[in-house]
Amino acid sequence: MKGIKFGDKSLVIGMVHCLALPGTPDFCGDMKKITEQAVNDAIALEKSGMDAIIIENMGDNVFGVNMDMEQTCALAAISAIVAQKVNIPIGIDAAMNDYAAGLSIAKAVGADFIRVPVFVDTVEFYGGIIKPCARDAMKFRKNLDAGDIKIFADIQVKHTHMVLTHVSIEDSARAAQDCGADAIIVTGTHIGVETPIEIIKRVKKVARIPVIAGSGVKASNIKEQLAIADGAIVGSSLKEGGKISNPVSLELCTELIKAFKA
Repeated sequence: MKGIKFGDKSLVIGMVHCLALPGTPDFCGDMKKITEQAVNDAIALEKSGMDAIIIENMGDNVFGVNMDMEQTCALAAISAIVAQKVNIPIGIDAAMNDYAAGLSIAKAVGADFIRVPVFVDTVEFYGGIIKPCARDAMKFRKNLDAGDIKIFADIQVKHTHMVLTHVSIEDSARAAQDCGADAIIVTGTHIGVETPIEIIKRVKKVARIPVIAGSGVKASNIKEQLAIADGAIVGSSLKEGGKISNPVSLELCTELIKAFKA
């Protein structure tokens, strides 16, 4: 386990978006193709200077709250191969909120952290209601003897609507850190939509743990975002042609890192 640490420098984390996995409508029938794209994306992200990567089953439309057995096994197999090809920290993001699959895969492949989209909030998405999982996730991590695997928890996550609309972003941030999250992720409303600077500022004021901008980060705004946030997760802006299912572009990755360091 390589370890992911926040310090004087904000972290830039790149996404490895897996193509549709077995058991999902868009599965192409070729696991070799899916694995090769994931590996190539991870290598490009590392080569450009990213601090870490997250492997996600992004192609599995329509997303469920949890993954099926076929998806879980495929994501584990891909993650194990990717982990052998890169030397930067790895995170796992499984479905809309499958903390158990995420932690299990992370434990099996030696990953460093997981992303949990709905940790302390109750939200609605196109598949129904998702309830918070903080208590169960922390218990599962303990029982798995996986305390060294960090939990990066979204609050009021993209593609969802809060069921309890009176809950402020500050309330969610306090709850996430009180429930044991190792970092907080804030996002815009959808993939590719910039995380509002004002939201990052509000969360930073109450958070004692790192705050990560989780959507809409690109070369043109990364300096502004990371002047406040402790890290950024970057995905769609690094894809060839801007299409989420396309491979990661090494050129776009390099431009992003150069813009951050300029």
